[in-house]
Amino acid sequence: MPRLILASASPRRLQLLRQIGLIPDRVEAPRVDETVRARELPRVHAARLADAKARAIVADFPADFVLAADTVVACGRRILPKALDEATARKCLALLSGRRHRVIGAVTLLAPGSRSGTRLVTTSVTFKRLSAAEIEAYLASGEWHDKAGGYAIQGRAAAFVRQLSGSYSNVVGLPLYETATLLQGFGCRGVA
Repeated sequence: MPRLILASASPRRLQLLRQIGLIPDRVEAPRVDETVRARELPRVHAARLADAKARAIVADFPADFVLAADTVVACGRRILPKALDEATARKCLALLSGRRHRVIGAVTLLAPGSRSGTRLVTTSVTFKRLSAAEIEAYLASGEWHDKAGGYAIQGRAAAFVRQLSGSYSNVVGLPLYETATLLQGFGCRGVA
């Protein structure tokens, strides 16, 4: 019986899957270059990375379901980086302050028999205007580290969100409805 393999290093994705009763048989962290290509649009970038993450490990699991995802925070056509340092996080928060941005989630499933499917989900998020003190307090929390766009909506940044349209779980890191229907459509066990 095919197993479910999660191709992700993100603890948030594993938690989200568990939230809907899906526990992967294995979790494997794929090694993928996440550099944005010249003139690459946010949706294309997210889809390319989700596919690359799944394909990076599928050779080790050819008879199983391999699930991978990527999350991109975009302001216009601009792809915001994962904040690995405080300066990057500060720039991201300053850019998002008082503005609407999009969170694009891509989910790719590689199934036995060389079948595959990808779903793209866009969530619109509007931040309130952030004061310098709010930005500094958020930076001091450390929640921004390794987060696309420099924030985690499931933490203190929830207080910044004036409006959200679309999938909340997508902003956290995995659009659950689309993931569940993708798995169900391919006959993955354990999906009602």
